[in-house]
Amino acid sequence: MSSDDRRIKAVVMAGGQGTRLRPMTSNQPKPMVQVANKPLMEHIVELLKRHDIEDVVVTLQFLPTLITSYFDDGSGWGVNLNYVTEESPLGTAGSVRNAHSFLDTQFLVVSGDAVTDVDLGAAVQFHRERDAMVTIVLKKVEDPLEFGLVITDKEGKIVKFLEKPGWGEVFSDTINTGIYIIEPEVLNFVPDDQPYDFSRDLFPQLLEDGVPLYGYVADGYWCDVGNIDQYLSVHRDILDGLVDIKVPGHRMENNVWLGDGVGIDDSVQIRGPVLIGNHVKIEPGSNIREYSVIGNNVVIKRENFIHRVVIMDNSYIGPSCHVRGSVVGRNCDIKSGVRIEEGAVLGDDCLVGDNAMINQGVLVFPFKTVDARATVSTSIIWESRGMRSLFGKRGVSGLVNVDITPEKAVRLGMAYASTIPLNSQVVTSRDGTRSARIIKRAFMTGINSAGVHIRDLEVSALPVNRFTVANHWGAGGVDFRTSERDPQWLDITFFDEEGRDLDQNARRNMERIFTRNDFRRAFLDELGEIYYPARAVEAYTRAIEEKLDLPLIQEKRFKVVFDYGYGAASLILPELLGKLGCEVLSLNAFTDEKRLLTSRPPREEALKRLAEVVASFNADMGLLFDNGAERIAVVDEGKEVIAGSDLLAVMTDLVTKTRPTGKVAIPVNQPAFIEEIATNRGLEIMRTRVDRSSLMAAAQQEGMVFAGGGDGGFIFPDFMPVYDAMMTFARMLEMLAATGETLAQLKRDLPAYYLMRREVVTSWEAKGAVMRQLLETHEDDGIDSTDGMKISWEKYRWVLILPDQEEPVLHLYAEGRDEEDCRGILDRYEAEIKKSSL
Repeated sequence: MSSDDRRIKAVVMAGGQGTRLRPMTSNQPKPMVQVANKPLMEHIVELLKRHDIEDVVVTLQFLPTLITSYFDDGSGWGVNLNYVTEESPLGTAGSVRNAHSFLDTQFLVVSGDAVTDVDLGAAVQFHRERDAMVTIVLKKVEDPLEFGLVITDKEGKIVKFLEKPGWGEVFSDTINTGIYIIEPEVLNFVPDDQPYDFSRDLFPQLLEDGVPLYGYVADGYWCDVGNIDQYLSVHRDILDGLVDIKVPGHRMENNVWLGDGVGIDDSVQIRGPVLIGNHVKIEPGSNIREYSVIGNNVVIKRENFIHRVVIMDNSYIGPSCHVRGSVVGRNCDIKSGVRIEEGAVLGDDCLVGDNAMINQGVLVFPFKTVDARATVSTSIIWESRGMRSLFGKRGVSGLVNVDITPEKAVRLGMAYASTIPLNSQVVTSRDGTRSARIIKRAFMTGINSAGVHIRDLEVSALPVNRFTVANHWGAGGVDFRTSERDPQWLDITFFDEEGRDLDQNARRNMERIFTRNDFRRAFLDELGEIYYPARAVEAYTRAIEEKLDLPLIQEKRFKVVFDYGYGAASLILPELLGKLGCEVLSLNAFTDEKRLLTSRPPREEALKRLAEVVASFNADMGLLFDNGAERIAVVDEGKEVIAGSDLLAVMTDLVTKTRPTGKVAIPVNQPAFIEEIATNRGLEIMRTRVDRSSLMAAAQQEGMVFAGGGDGGFIFPDFMPVYDAMMTFARMLEMLAATGETLAQLKRDLPAYYLMRREVVTSWEAKGAVMRQLLETHEDDGIDSTDGMKISWEKYRWVLILPDQEEPVLHLYAEGRDEEDCRGILDRYEAEIKKSSL
C-alpha cells in the first residue's frame, strides 16, 4: 500500500436498511442487494482484499444473519471477518465505536452498500503523510445537493462541513463518500450506547476542537446506490467498464460476460454489453438487449424481449414477455405474455400471471401475486393482490422447479402427513416422467419424516391409487402427474381415506399447517417406511371384473381402438381386455417420458387420428385416455367424436336404460335435456357444483348409480365414487351389449341443443362486488346458487355466472333456443359484468 507498512484494519458498515431501494431491501439488508450478480458488500470485500486489507470487522443491525451466513469468516475471499451487532441503532460513529475492541490500530471505514474502485492505498498514504487523525475520502460530483459537502484548503485540511446544502451554499463540488481513515484514539470522542453520527456529530466536534481532519479527493469511481435509478445506472457503468470491479463470468466479444453452464439457443439475439450468470437457459427467439444483467439459474423462455433489465437469481421468465428498464427480484415467477415497463421493480418471490402488465414505476413488494391479465398501475405494498391459495382446481399445481420444487415437495409431504394419524399408510403414484419421480421422492421424504408409511405404486394410474387407498386401509393417497396443458407443469392430487379428492375442510387444514410450518416431527422410532405393493393392479382389475356381466360382453366381441397417449393405462388395461373378449388395436401403448412430453399431439389431432384408425380397423369404437386414466373421449363407429356434453348425454342415456331406479348426478353447467333423459325414465336427478370433488361427494349418496361431468370423467359408485376411465370403458361395453345399440345410434338420437361458454376477465377485487350486484339485480329471476349464480327463464334458456377460483375470470355458460340466442344471452351478461366492475 505504501512505504509505511503499518498494519491497517477495516470496518465495513453493513447495518443499513436501504429504505429507498425497497422493495429490493424489504426482506434483506442493503449490502446484500445484488449488483452485477454479487451482493454489494462482496464488491467492497474484494476491494479491501485487493489493497491487502485483510482484518475486517462488519457492523450489523438489520437482518444480520443474512450477511453472516453468506460471508461466514471471510476465508472464501481471503480476509478475516468479525462481526458486531447493534441491539438498537447507534448511528454511523456509534456503530464503529461498538466495534472498538477490534480496532487497536489505524483503521479504514467503508460503507458496505456503495460501489467504488477508489484507490484505498493512496488515501491511506495521504493520511499518514499528514499525520491526520481522520481523513475523509472525497469525490467530485456534478450535482452535490443530495450529499454532504466538505470544503478543504490547499493542503487538504478540512475547514467546513455542509450537510445537503442548497445551491446558495455550494462553494465546492467535493462530497463525503463515507470512506474514512481513522486513528483509534478518535473513538474516545464517541459516547457509548447512544446514537452518534460521523458527519453530523463527530466530525464537526473534532473540527471545533482543532483535531487535524483532512480530505483526500479520490479519482476513481464511487456511487452510493441510494435509489432505483442509481441502481440501474451503476449497472450501466459497470458494463461500460467505468468501474474497476471483478465482473463474474468470461468476457466474450461485444462485451458479453457469460457464466458457467449457460445454455443459449443459437437463434437468441444478444447485443452487448450484457452480463449473463451461471446456468442460465435462454430459449429460441429471445432478444437480450444492451445493459441487461441476468442472474444465476435464470430461465428465459422463448420469444422474450429483455432490455436494460436486472433479473436476479433463480427467476423464471415465461414465453413472449416484454421487460424493459426494470428490476426482477430473486425467485420470481413471470408467466407468459407479461409486460413490465420502465422503472418497475419486483421484489423477491413474486408471481406475475399470464398476460399481466406492470406499468412504469410500479413497485411490487416481495411475496406478492399479480393476477393473470391484470394491469397494475399502482404499487403493491401491503395488499396480497389475490394471492393464490396452495390448492387449485385439482390439487397443488405449478411449473416444475419453479412453482413446485423439491424443497416445497418435502414441506407438502410433512403438511399432508401431519393431517393424518401417526403410523398411518399413504399410497403414492406417478406418471413416467423424471419430474414427477423427483418431486414424488422429495414428497415421500416429508411423509416419512412425519411418521407415516408409504405404499408406493411407482408408475401407475390414478384410479389404481384411489382403489388401493379405499380397499387396503390407506389413510390417503397422492398422485404426481405431468399436466396435459403444459408438459413443464406438474399436478399433485391428494386423496382422502376413501380415495376421493380432499374436501375443502381437509385442504384448508393442510394449507394452514403448510403456511405456518406447523409440522409434526416423528421421533427416531416413529419414522415412516416405504413399501411396494406387489399385486395392486391385479386386485384393481379383479374388482372391476366382479362388477361386470362378463359373458354378456364377451358374446359381443367388440372391436376397440385405444389411444393410451403414452399414459399409465397402457400398463393396466391389457390385463382386463383379455377377460372382456375384445379385439383390440392399441396406439401409443407404452409409457415413455420423451414421447409423453414432446410427441403427444394435441387432443384434437389425437382424436382425428383415432377416428381414421377406427375407420380402417372397422372398429365399434375408439377411446382416447388422459394421462391419469380418469377421463375419456370417444370416437363412434362412424368416425364421429363424442366428447363433452354429448358424451355425458350418451352415458346418461345408457345408464337410465340399464338402471331402472336410482339417482344420477350432473353439474349445473350441463344442458337441460340430459336431466330430462333421467327423469323421463324414473330416475332422480341431482345437480352439483361444476368441480369433480363435488361430483365425487354426490356419488357417495345412497341410491346414486351414476355421476358424470362435461369433461369426460364418469363415476359408477357401486365400484368407486371417483373418476375412472377404465371402469367407464368396461361399463360402456356392458351397457351397449345389454341395449344392443351402437354409439353412433345413441348420438344420432340426441336432441339438438345449444350451449355456449365465455370467459370475462374480472379482477380479484371486483369479483365479489360484481356477484353481489348481479344477485341484487336478478334476485326476482329465480336464482339457483348451487355453484355461482344460475338464472333460468325457461327449461332450455338459462345463464350460469361462475367465478374461477384460480384466475381473475368469471365463466359464463348459456343455453338457448339457438346459437344466436346463446350469443345474445352471453353478450347481455358480459355487459352487465363489465358495468358492475367499473
